[in-house]
Amino acid sequence: MNYTHYDYLDLAPGADSARIEAAYIALLERMQYGASEAGQDLSGLIRRIHAAYAVLSEPASRAAYDASLDREATQAEDELRSMLDKPSIVAVRRVQDVPAERLAALESLAA
Repeated sequence: MNYTHYDYLDLAPGADSARIEAAYIALLERMQYGASEAGQDLSGLIRRIHAAYAVLSEPASRAAYDASLDREATQAEDELRSMLDKPSIVAVRRVQDVPAERLAALESLAA
């Protein structure tokens, strides 16, 4: 699964700049408190949060990022649509001939 910068900041794509900053600060506080409590190394996740904030807090980079997300979504939708529009190929099922003695046994059981 591919996570977006919005996922790392736990935001909806239409969030305003004040909401982005508030989410960023809250996540950092939660990560620092959680890491010290559990004794975990969350540096990789914290770096991703910093990177997400760097992109989403800058209007020009956010616009470019949103455009790339839109292109990826359109491409995925087109790919799925083309897969669903293809006619399905139904294989012909061939039934094996039943040996005469088994056929006789089945007929006697059915009677």
